[in-house]
Amino acid sequence: MNVTVKVKYGSNKQSVESFGNNRYLIYLYSNKEDAAALDELSALLSTHLGVPLNRVELRRDMGDTKLFLIN
Repeated sequence: MNVTVKVKYGSNKQSVESFGNNRYLIYLYSNKEDAAALDELSALLSTHLGVPLNRVELRRDMGDTKLFLIN
């Protein structure tokens, strides 16, 4: 399953909003330049979808929009 995620970095909350058709808006504590931002994003997405972290794979990084493959 392909999942499209729009990321808002440096937020004061950490949350996931669903827009249907496997599209999500995710707010992260981390800044865009932070090395842990992708780890935080993957962990939050796997928790929200209820799948193990090793099944969440980044396929394409288009800046603030990312495409994940969920196996």
